[in-house]
Amino acid sequence: MATEKKFIETSLEEIKIKDYLQKEHAKAGVSDIIIQKTPVTTRILLVVKKPGLIVGKKGAGIQNTIETLKKKFHVENPQIEVTETENPVLNPKLQAEKIARQIEIKGKVKPTLNLALKEIIDAGAIGVEIRAAGKVVGKGAKAKTITVRQGHLKKSGEELKKVKTGHAEANMAAGIIGVKVSIIPPKTKFLDEQIKKIEQGENNGDNTQKPTQRNDQGSTSKQT
Repeated sequence: MATEKKFIETSLEEIKIKDYLQKEHAKAGVSDIIIQKTPVTTRILLVVKKPGLIVGKKGAGIQNTIETLKKKFHVENPQIEVTETENPVLNPKLQAEKIARQIEIKGKVKPTLNLALKEIIDAGAIGVEIRAAGKVVGKGAKAKTITVRQGHLKKSGEELKKVKTGHAEANMAAGIIGVKVSIIPPKTKFLDEQIKKIEQGENNGDNTQKPTQRNDQGSTSKQT
C-alpha cells in the first residue's frame, strides 16, 4: 500500500512539473517532456520547436528553470536537456496548440481545421484526423464536435499505437474548445499491409506461365 501511495504521489508530482514547463515555455512550442529519475539526479528532456527560447543567453534560461524546479517543486539535482522537434508540421501536439491559438484569434473552427489538415497531408502524413469539441458555434449554442479527416487512419487494435496524438484547448468566451490531432507519420508500416503484399506475391508466383519452346515444325510446346 505504501508503494502504491508513493507511485501516485510521484505521478502527481510529474504532472505538476510538466504542466509548469508546458506553460512556462509555451512560446518555444513544447511537443514532449520526458522525466527520468535516478538515485542522484532528475533528468528532464524538453522537445521543442524553438530551443533558443528556453536555453536563453549563455544558458541563463535553463538555469532559471532549474532554480524554479528546486524551490517550487523540490526537485533534487535537476538536469535539463533541450532538443529540437524534427518536423513541427507532423507533430500532433504542436499542431493542436497552433489550431487552438488560431481558433482563439479568428473564432472560425472548421476553416482552421481544414487548413491544418491540408498542411499536414501536404507534409507527407499517411492519415490525419482533427477534432474540435465544445461550443464551436458560439455562446448559447449546444456543445458539438467538428471532425475533419483525410487518408488512412487506424481506429483499433495493436496498430493504433502507431497513431500519434496531441491535445490542446482554446479558451473562448462561450467556453473551452478541446482540440485533438491524430497523425500517422510518413513511411509508417502496418502489419496487415505487409501480409497482404506477401500473399499477393505468393499468388503471382503460382500463376506465372512456364516459358514455351518452338520446334522445327513451327508449333510450340510448354516446358515441363
